[in-house]
Amino acid sequence: MEQNFISDKIFKSTNDNVVSLEKGLYENCEFINCDFSKFNFSEFRFVDCTFNSCNLSLAKLISTVLQNTKFIACKMLGLHFDACNGIGISFGFDGCILNHSTFYKLKIRNTVFKGTQLIETDFSECDLTSAVFNKCELSGAVFDNTNLEKVDFRGSVNYSIDPENNRIKGAKFSITNITGLLDKYGIQIE
Repeated sequence: MEQNFISDKIFKSTNDNVVSLEKGLYENCEFINCDFSKFNFSEFRFVDCTFNSCNLSLAKLISTVLQNTKFIACKMLGLHFDACNGIGISFGFDGCILNHSTFYKLKIRNTVFKGTQLIETDFSECDLTSAVFNKCELSGAVFDNTNLEKVDFRGSVNYSIDPENNRIKGAKFSITNITGLLDKYGIQIE
């Protein structure tokens, strides 16, 4: 079955029009102010694309390809990135809300999360080597058997990471938020 190929196009939603997409390969496209909540992106392919101020909450991502894709100021609640095609997966997030999403078992080295809410987001068994969490809110985020080597958590808050259950060699933490590494011990630090 032949897929659509769409390149170098801007998709912008206003109050008067709703953006609808057909399954295919989108390359170097920009999506602005689009409401894709609950949209089925299964088997779509996005390469060098940017989503800006979009709502992608509860969208289906089964076998979706995301390569060098940027998300800026997007609402992305409850997304299962673990359902994406993991080959060559690469993305970045700036000012997004990614609460209740899951990245289970993904290899997403060098990923940048900037100014992003990741409340109760699941990073279990991920390879996050050299990722950056810059000014992120990580309340309830799950790091279980996760590779966090060389990850930069400086400036992020409310994380809870068990050093005995995760690989953290070379990771960077700010002194003001270091208590997140001691939560399991139930001690008080003042």
